[in-house]
Amino acid sequence: MTQAGADRLRVGVVGCGTISRAYLENLIRIPSVRVVACGDLLPERAAEAAALAGVDVWGGPETVVGSPDVDLVLNLTIPAVHAEVAEAALAAGQHVYGEKPIANSRAELAGLVAAAERADRRLGSAPDTFLGAGVQSAIRFIQAGGIGRPLSAVVSCQGPGPESWHPAPEFLFAAGGGPLLDMGPYYVTALVAMLGPVERVSAVARQAWSERVIGSGPRAGTRFPVVAPTHTSAQIELACGAVVTAVFSFDTALRRQGVLEVNGTEGTLRLPDPNRFDGVLRLRRPGAQEWEDLPTVGATLGRGLGVAEMAEAIRAGRPHRADARLAGHVLDTLLSIGESAEQARFVPVTSRCASPAPLGDDWSPLAGADPTP
Repeated sequence: MTQAGADRLRVGVVGCGTISRAYLENLIRIPSVRVVACGDLLPERAAEAAALAGVDVWGGPETVVGSPDVDLVLNLTIPAVHAEVAEAALAAGQHVYGEKPIANSRAELAGLVAAAERADRRLGSAPDTFLGAGVQSAIRFIQAGGIGRPLSAVVSCQGPGPESWHPAPEFLFAAGGGPLLDMGPYYVTALVAMLGPVERVSAVARQAWSERVIGSGPRAGTRFPVVAPTHTSAQIELACGAVVTAVFSFDTALRRQGVLEVNGTEGTLRLPDPNRFDGVLRLRRPGAQEWEDLPTVGATLGRGLGVAEMAEAIRAGRPHRADARLAGHVLDTLLSIGESAEQARFVPVTSRCASPAPLGDDWSPLAGADPTP
């Protein structure tokens, strides 16, 4: 473990639900950060997270947000309060890295960006899966001309919905949820990182059932209302000229998740699941009968990769990659898709961001880590 060291960026986790474990198991291994506190509205969850991180500071959200002992707030609260918690932390002079989506509206996003500028603090956001070996290797391959000029892409994220496994899935079906805003960020972030910003979108959306049933945990069998659309089909036009066909659905028995293929003038590239950090990258040349496996090189750590890269960027005084401009453009794109479905029209995406520069293929968040388990 590498939890000691005063020169590391001190991280406090607020929101100690299901996803916090995945973050903490990795953050305690990263030499550029040090987890120092955990906060949650439910004290027992904060205590469990603190025990996992090996720290003795835990309590309510105020244990983290506004604490002079916390440099960066890792905001893992539910989406409905992402912006509220982030703005409070920024106002207290803390850097913020949060789970996706970065905000629930363009107005919230603008408020966060302004708050970060006023405080001269960093604002970062998941997903950080695009920093993993799978997508980073695809970016380097495309930029080297490996598939020629990109023409189109296909995205599929379809399955029966998270209520079958998540013990408290209501927020995933509430306003601001659904597969579009829950899973869409992984795919759209990967697309923008590879191919550049979105120009305009069109979409249709539906909701299969007005209620769902929790399938696991202590509340199994509990019914809850569905508010968000649970199936969205979209056409996404990129500024580079490529067109993306995308389906995000919680309404299908067949799981077709993790599908992201980019077609170019000289071949098709099939990426690993954009919700993962590694996997197999495949190439199909025109006329070829089989897929060719390509090497993937880079970091495969998991959740927390964006926090590690952001911490290094803060220390080096350079921009971090999973930043508010990228997350904001992705949010703008997803909100525009939702608006297109509601209004039955093409919707332009007016924000812009540059694709983050790819990481070096030898970059690792664990460089210098103590190998002792």
